[in-house]
Amino acid sequence: MRVRERLERVLRRIEDAAKRSGRDPKDITLVAVSKNFPAEVVKEAYSLGLRNFGENRAQELKEKFEELKDLSITWHFIGRIQTNKVKYFVPIAEYVHSVWRKEELDEIEKRASKIDKIMKIFIEMNISGEESKAGIREDEISSFLKLAKGYKHIEVIGLMTMAPFVKDPEEVRWVFKKLREIRDEMSKDFPSLKELSMGMSNDFEVAIEEGATFVRIGTAIFGPRT
Repeated sequence: MRVRERLERVLRRIEDAAKRSGRDPKDITLVAVSKNFPAEVVKEAYSLGLRNFGENRAQELKEKFEELKDLSITWHFIGRIQTNKVKYFVPIAEYVHSVWRKEELDEIEKRASKIDKIMKIFIEMNISGEESKAGIREDEISSFLKLAKGYKHIEVIGLMTMAPFVKDPEEVRWVFKKLREIRDEMSKDFPSLKELSMGMSNDFEVAIEEGATFVRIGTAIFGPRT
């Protein structure tokens, strides 16, 4: 199956999931996760109408940006943050989905202030409690939001999580529901907290039904990675 057919199928599934939950599909941003795929594949997806692309390695993001800078792509950095690589993604990415440590905030602020840029970030939460997952706990979110509010070049726009990988997405519905509930509660004191980055190729429909506004989809669009 080609990228066009896969993308059409994904867009249909997004639309159906949105309608099932009484939402407008236009309120959901599809971030095409292009990691490990060459720039030509990104170009093909761009020609099919995609504009938001996500990378999880700063170096790969930098290389693709250089190769594709004639295209008006909105780049998202979605991977685990290494503070020594922040200098690569801050000038390029409009959104960072995976912030959860003070040292990341410090470094993003430092780099963004040099180019007078406001960096839009999601705070990553570990809802499932898996040891292997990054992210802050529920009891830490309020103090972390207060901390983040003190940075001039950072705007926290939402929360992000990754659910455990399971065969039946219904098993992880509670993860997405919980993130939405935390967002709803926290947005009373932090009104900029509007977005939810949650849902990937194997569970994005359930995430949309539970309120996702950004979904990060790679395999379902581009096929299996080599």
